[in-house]
Amino acid sequence: MRSDLPNEKYRLEQYLSNIQREIDSVALYHTLSDSESKPEIAEVYRRLAAVEDAHAEFWKERLTKLGHELPNLSVGWRTRSLMWLARRFGPDFVLPVVSSREQADVGHYSAQSEAITGGLHAAERSHARIIGSVAASVPNMSVGPLANALRAAVLGANDGLASNLSLVMGVAGARLTSRAILVTGVSGVIAGACAMAMGEWLSVKTSRESHHTNIDVEARELAEISEEERDQLALIYSAKGLKEDEARSLVRQLTANLEGAPNAVAGGRLGSRSNEFAGYAWTAAMSSFLLFGTGASIPVLPFILLSGSSAVLASIVISSVVLFLIGAGVTLFTGRSLFLSGIRQLLVGLAAAGVTYALGHAIGASITP
Repeated sequence: MRSDLPNEKYRLEQYLSNIQREIDSVALYHTLSDSESKPEIAEVYRRLAAVEDAHAEFWKERLTKLGHELPNLSVGWRTRSLMWLARRFGPDFVLPVVSSREQADVGHYSAQSEAITGGLHAAERSHARIIGSVAASVPNMSVGPLANALRAAVLGANDGLASNLSLVMGVAGARLTSRAILVTGVSGVIAGACAMAMGEWLSVKTSRESHHTNIDVEARELAEISEEERDQLALIYSAKGLKEDEARSLVRQLTANLEGAPNAVAGGRLGSRSNEFAGYAWTAAMSSFLLFGTGASIPVLPFILLSGSSAVLASIVISSVVLFLIGAGVTLFTGRSLFLSGIRQLLVGLAAAGVTYALGHAIGASITP
């Protein structure tokens, strides 16, 4: 038997993985290009797609040299999902995920000598920088829709499901009637959803108030603005691409009107604007309420139609399926193993439910007459 068979098998798997990555990238960048409204950015995506296509050919040639034919590879489900989101909501919606994928590709190729020698590793580093620059040019990308949607979906739905499943299992362990469990579960849905909504609202409002406090501090400083402050502002605007004389001229115009200067300073020094959080508080609150309420309702539904141990078992089964799906769904953005992520989410949720069931059973037994 040939001694190089294990090494050849490893190289084959690596080549196929590389080709799959490049096929996914080509399809995704073409979709971003087709969905982008700005011609300059669309052209960037088209060029990136062309480079990724060349990378795919690079690995296909090496696969052929091993004496293997290229299998029929199709675009992966994660990429198809991102393509659908880009068509539906626009390229900016998925840009943070695309940026993360490019960073992952850099790490993927950093351990492959052929990729480094062939210039692919350097090209992927360049792609990561380009996508990072595109993302930085999008207003409020750090608090963009995808980030908010992902955070709300994961924290809201998962917390609602896990917490209310634990609550329902706790009272089920105490041997309460199905009606009592149902009332407890519904109360948990309402109370938890309201608490999450209020928490989100207060969090965003606090961030906004903190921002305005910083603006007020800047305003007081500008009342006695010094030459040093003007120099700082000039440096900030010079760093953004203005020539030194243009930056100083702009600073003189801005600081001439103290009413407008605080926002200008905040925009440069704090990286935000006074109205950045204006519409987020109620949106975040309603999203959290709905997502938490949806997740928290799942363990309760079986008790509407069933009773006794049948309702408890159905609640566990349905909740387990949804916990797994939540964990698996997150891999669309993380790129992790679908199965492992789903199992991890499932085990954590069931562990919490198991603990409360045991505690409920012990408490119920201790207070039973």
